[in-house]
Amino acid sequence: MTRSKPWLPWLILIILAVTWGSSFILIKRGLEVFSAGEVGSLRVVITWLFLLPFAMKRIRGLSRHQWLLFLAVGLVGSLIPAFLFAAAQKGIDSSLAGILNSLTPLFTMLVGMSFFKSKPRWFNIAGVVIGLLGAMGLVSVSGSGNFTFNMGYAILIIIAAICYAVNVNVVKTFLQGVDPVTITAMAFFTVGPIASSYLLIFTGFVPAISTHPEALAGLGYITILAIAGTGLALMLFNKLIQMTSAVFSSSVTYFIPVVAVLWGIADGEHFRAGFLLWILLVISGVLLVNTKSLTDNRVYRFFFGKLTN
Repeated sequence: MTRSKPWLPWLILIILAVTWGSSFILIKRGLEVFSAGEVGSLRVVITWLFLLPFAMKRIRGLSRHQWLLFLAVGLVGSLIPAFLFAAAQKGIDSSLAGILNSLTPLFTMLVGMSFFKSKPRWFNIAGVVIGLLGAMGLVSVSGSGNFTFNMGYAILIIIAAICYAVNVNVVKTFLQGVDPVTITAMAFFTVGPIASSYLLIFTGFVPAISTHPEALAGLGYITILAIAGTGLALMLFNKLIQMTSAVFSSSVTYFIPVVAVLWGIADGEHFRAGFLLWILLVISGVLLVNTKSLTDNRVYRFFFGKLTN
């Protein structure tokens, strides 16, 4: 598919960047009404209910090994990060969160090399570093550059990024032949009951939904986050993992600061020339991450082709 439609992975990457780049504001709105634990569990429970019809059609014939893999994907790819991001946004600014979230491709590469026998080439590694520098630079010039650092909250984002890295490698290595809808639906089928039990037993969600004046609005924001930003987005993301490399798929996190900047400009913020430079650096890094042969890379041939002829 990628050979006949080389633009398709990039289109999916852009859609995911826009979707996930907009999800932070939805989490923020949800936290204005509910606690971090309620937001995290609600996100998983609503996604589980949305995907339940898809899961029921696919529940038969699964092996014990597949069930364990779906549980692992559900835990490290969705359940744990949902709680971690909700908790972190209680005490960390979005600029630092964006930078820490951009560590995901680096962790993906390190986890792949350490446990999944992946062998990236030097220019793929360079692409990870360049993309990370571009994301950091973009976040810096788009704000004050003075990041409020709180280790207790920052470590939550780092743990979430590691979880995402493990998840991407698991899907790429062990679930390559499983369709993305099945992966997503069955992953939430395994963790949905866990999240719902936590929500109903250990949180004050039930009294909050009946007493808080903005409860329905907050629930609406989380529902959008769950269906569009989690369920549908993860289907696309799992497809992207299967179409490309684990590191390229996770490099969507580099584009999240780009989306944030574009939202700011659309909202009336002043455009700065430095934005373009850092955005180009991000794109260059992702291009290198997705390159299998440096001499076949179009950018490389454009700049160096005449010198080698």
